[in-house]
Amino acid sequence: MIKPIEFIENFDTYFPDYINTEPWNIVNELDKILLEKIKNLSADYKIEGSIAIHKTAIIEEGITLKGTIIISEDCYVGAHAYLRGPILFGKSVKIGPGSEIKQSFISDNSAVAHFNYIGNSLIGQNINFEAGSICANHYNERKNKNISVKYKDNIINTNSDKFGSLLGDHSKVGANAVLSPGTILDKNTIVKRLQLIEQLIEE
Repeated sequence: MIKPIEFIENFDTYFPDYINTEPWNIVNELDKILLEKIKNLSADYKIEGSIAIHKTAIIEEGITLKGTIIISEDCYVGAHAYLRGPILFGKSVKIGPGSEIKQSFISDNSAVAHFNYIGNSLIGQNINFEAGSICANHYNERKNKNISVKYKDNIINTNSDKFGSLLGDHSKVGANAVLSPGTILDKNTIVKRLQLIEQLIEE
């Protein structure tokens, strides 16, 4: 079993009831989880429907917000970013201009540069994505869209056709790198610029 808390040290702060839940199941249930969280947020959040933004967060012009979204304290979202909930940003997350985030959790002090895509993923603390890097979440090129993950020589079927990455704390992803669907990376991983991470070549 893959436990996100072994990759993201403060995972239990945000998901105390899900520390024994596999990452793709958390992603699939994220909307339900966040709707419950919104009910218990403090008055420090401005809440409109299913969108909650901390009063200290900086949201530039031209942002698109869809679905259930929680943006925590001291976050920054650059102009023309496209956020497709459910999304949870931890403290001091930075999202650069023109980036798209879909159905993901990004933990504290992580930064996503401009023109990035992160889909259906769980992203740890203190992670930096350089410009143009991608967390892909779907096998467009395969007839069988079902995603399996490989970790420590074990292959686990997610029974889902949408899952991006589980990326451990303090990792770095270089410019224009691509993490293929089902990527599981330990803490302190370095992904080089233009590198393709493809843990399962054939399905």
